[in-house]
Amino acid sequence: MTTQTLLERFLRYVRIDTQADEKSTTYPSTPGQLELGKLLRDELLAMGYADAVQDEHGIVFATIPGNVPNSPTIAFNAHVDTSPETSGKNVDPQVIRNYPGGDIVLPKDPAKVIRVADAPELAALVGKTIITTDGTTLLGGDDKAGVAVIMELARILAEHPTIPHGPIRVVFTCDEEIGKGVLHLDPKQIGAVVAYTLDGQGVGELEAETFSADKATVTISGVNIHPGIAKGKMLNAVKLAGEFLAKLPQGRLSPETTEDREGFLHPYIVEGGVGKTTLHVLLRDHETAKLAEYAELLRGAAAAVMAEHPKAVVDVAITPQYRNMREGIAKEPRAMAYAEAAVKRAGFAPKHCIIRGGTDGAQLTAKGLPTPNISTGEHNIHSPLEWVCLEELEANVRVLVELVQVWAGK
Repeated sequence: MTTQTLLERFLRYVRIDTQADEKSTTYPSTPGQLELGKLLRDELLAMGYADAVQDEHGIVFATIPGNVPNSPTIAFNAHVDTSPETSGKNVDPQVIRNYPGGDIVLPKDPAKVIRVADAPELAALVGKTIITTDGTTLLGGDDKAGVAVIMELARILAEHPTIPHGPIRVVFTCDEEIGKGVLHLDPKQIGAVVAYTLDGQGVGELEAETFSADKATVTISGVNIHPGIAKGKMLNAVKLAGEFLAKLPQGRLSPETTEDREGFLHPYIVEGGVGKTTLHVLLRDHETAKLAEYAELLRGAAAAVMAEHPKAVVDVAITPQYRNMREGIAKEPRAMAYAEAAVKRAGFAPKHCIIRGGTDGAQLTAKGLPTPNISTGEHNIHSPLEWVCLEELEANVRVLVELVQVWAGK
């Protein structure tokens, strides 16, 4: 019922460059997001959803009218942007039908290999359809897999009006990857009792808990002067940045040394020069109170650098990003209970997971709309090694078809 249209849909979406830009002063941060949003609006209109609209911020809304009286309104959300960490320009998807198993060498960069040892879930997908890139870009499954799944649900409900369901709101946001997905979104615009983000790996995974997140901007000011006359005068901010990083915990509290509920500090951008160097650092933990502890580690490192180099100035500025959605979702028990029932009805075993990251759902939940996450089949996200399994996308469409019926009491 879905295979070919779903594949064509996903390939169509990933070819549009929607990479977010956290240095941009506009919303959305890149024009490709508006382009994809316009396409989604037009496709929804073509399906017969007459109120489909793209607002002045690029956010797309549509209503799938219900056919079961007195059913509550629910919503599905995905984001159109892709990660700023890897290029999303000229994505060239590779479709591997009847995957034979084994490692996958990406054609335009043979050094890029999706290894089964690093992605053991591939072993269970022999004979399935795997979609990768050519190795020079990310794929964009995060979150165009979610976009495609929601759009395929919309198509199915339009073409099969006997499937019972209540009113459904479709919402596609921008700039989720840079923490601004719901900056211009009020839950009242959605008008639902619960929403679900479609943004995760595998099938049947349900997530009601995210990291809490802050971002630190560490500005290190040194003294610049011509290197030929620099003795006793220059204070190199680039070197000070290295000293600062060396004073952070080593072998722990980093993404590469933590898992499950362990939090971390993650320096991910260094920019500048001798006179001024800026570090961007992510602070993450499932316990919000620990973010303050991590901020103190940064301030302690800053103080130590300035004590050793009295002419240096190291400023640590903390910006809150999002908070764990656990408590907010617990206020609406049906959100997870009905999702679990839908996964079972679709023929899969529900798996409750925690998100080592965040979603638009975290911020929507904080604004009062409980919004847990449902998996969509994305893997190795934010990377040229990203891949998606078509059959997992199909499975998650089936989960949504069951979920809308559960909410309608059918």
